[in-house]
Amino acid sequence: MVKASLIAMMVLTVLIAMGLRWREDRLAATQRGPRLGLVERGKRTANRWVTAAAIAAAATMIVLGGIHWLRLAIG
Repeated sequence: MVKASLIAMMVLTVLIAMGLRWREDRLAATQRGPRLGLVERGKRTANRWVTAAAIAAAATMIVLGGIHWLRLAIG
């Protein structure tokens, strides 16, 4: 079960990060601002990955916790 949760968190983190990047790119296309420097881009990238990891961890806990409680309720 531990391996399943780690794999689920890794896959969800990558998928959520891709979705967040797509959203940022879509919003940036409509708003033209000053170009970002190297440090600012690094901060945005780190922020995106931390946000994706937090969302993936919460989703994994909810899903696998729900499966666990269903197993306890049925069995």
